[in-house]
Amino acid sequence: MSSYSNPLDDPAADPFEVAARAASDIARLTGVPQHDIALTLGSGWGKAADLLGETTTTIPATEVTGFSRPALAGHVGSLRSILTPGGTRVLVIGARTHYYEGHGVRRVVHSVRTAAATGAKTMVLTNGAGGIKETWTPGTPVLISDHINLTADSPLEGATFIDLTDLYSSRLRDLARTIDPSLDEGVYCQFRGPHYETPAEVQMAKTIGGHIVGMSTALEAIAAREAGMEVLGFSLITNLAAGIQTTPLSHQEVLEAGQAAEPVISDLLARVIGTL
Repeated sequence: MSSYSNPLDDPAADPFEVAARAASDIARLTGVPQHDIALTLGSGWGKAADLLGETTTTIPATEVTGFSRPALAGHVGSLRSILTPGGTRVLVIGARTHYYEGHGVRRVVHSVRTAAATGAKTMVLTNGAGGIKETWTPGTPVLISDHINLTADSPLEGATFIDLTDLYSSRLRDLARTIDPSLDEGVYCQFRGPHYETPAEVQMAKTIGGHIVGMSTALEAIAAREAGMEVLGFSLITNLAAGIQTTPLSHQEVLEAGQAAEPVISDLLARVIGTL
């Protein structure tokens, strides 16, 4: 389905009904009536899916209602149904719509709502991001303990009040640390993008309690909580944030750091998901 005929662009559309249609498409195309876990792969995390288990079906995301082609290099634009050795079904989402693409929040969180409609009870969100802590080197995986939403937007519509006190599950973070006790954690700040943050904005994020800066994840996590899912978040620190590192930032740097870290972080993520 092209981005020009996406049903979510109709203000009168019910985004949950569109998600239900998308879940029906996934069931039909994969032959799998229900998934247990959903995993969104951000920059640097792409190889993790290969280690999860047997990929039984890979489908172009554009064949599923409401999805469109990713605008960003490093995102594969497909959905995969994987059967883990333990018999768990994982829906791997390689088609993230970013807020800065300008399609609206419904499109940003459609993959999460679709995952919930497939039956997934756990949502694992990953991203590549800038680090504020100087002790973090590029290639470091970090657990997300909380977030600060700096988009001035929300996926919730109308008088919908959702408690976000424990949005990023402490149970799942503790479980991840049984796999790798050295995992650090931090507060993720989602900026609107697509420009990188200025040094002053990074200092603002630090002052208000942030440790990680990026352009995704927070809105998706809110939608996952609204859908009743348990959320686990990982950031791959691809660079130190503006003003923390002295060299200019670039998307190429993000991709290179992700590629260098892929073997380690992919194994880590696969082992964590294997215990869920």
